[in-house]
Amino acid sequence: MTADVRPVVCFVCTGNAARSVMARRMFAELAPGYRATSAGTLVLEGHPMSSRTRSALRDHGLADPDHRSSQFGDEQAAADLIVVMEPDHVAWIRRHHPEAADRTATLPRLIRDLSETGPLAERVASLDLADVEVESWEEVVDPAAGDQAVFDACAAEIRLLVEALTGRLPTPA
Repeated sequence: MTADVRPVVCFVCTGNAARSVMARRMFAELAPGYRATSAGTLVLEGHPMSSRTRSALRDHGLADPDHRSSQFGDEQAAADLIVVMEPDHVAWIRRHHPEAADRTATLPRLIRDLSETGPLAERVASLDLADVEVESWEEVVDPAAGDQAVFDACAAEIRLLVEALTGRLPTPA
């Protein structure tokens, strides 16, 4: 069995039950040259995604029946790029995994600031992510307290953001 050498992009939200699940699954579909993973900052390990997340994914023609929630740890901190959903997640990574801070950014910031040319590692390094001041406009709002329509709107927003991100990433060799 050969090792998977594709660059790893880890999507992070709070519970690893909605936003990061949707983003990871959408990214996996749109960027097969990358290995997409997901995790949360405050997770009850091993839980399936919410039924509202499952329904929102289904509306995009996607499923992930094997998903189980996972706490962000050392394995995820080794990812080539860590894509979080809100400023608090950036702060959490900086506190708990400072070695990963220079590869951690919100999805909206990456879309705005990531250059479109050059190797991924060089482009990410040029952003000085460990020191950037994260701002409120960078949040993808958690749908957790909302009804199905809120989850569907969140999925639609994440789809657009993930499509924009994949358009800025190099095709891995």
